[in-house]
Amino acid sequence: MVELENTDTSSRLNGIFHALSDATRRNMLQELASGEKTVSELAQPYEMSLAAASKHIRVLENAGLIKRQVSGRTHHCRIVGGPLANAQEW
Repeated sequence: MVELENTDTSSRLNGIFHALSDATRRNMLQELASGEKTVSELAQPYEMSLAAASKHIRVLENAGLIKRQVSGRTHHCRIVGGPLANAQEW
């Protein structure tokens, strides 16, 4: 018998898999696996504005995959492992 996902779980998984569907966001997560980075550091390898990088980071935040901490004008990002573990478990 197949166990049906509840709406909350399904919504969270949809957000996680949506965030992971983009190569830039997957690469950003890979960079964060080695430690905290600023938005500027995450944007640096790509030919994109800080605003564009921030949009990618917002998708990762909304999926619960990263946390952003603002210190003055600098935004520091770090990875959150729980949601990735939930997606892997699924």
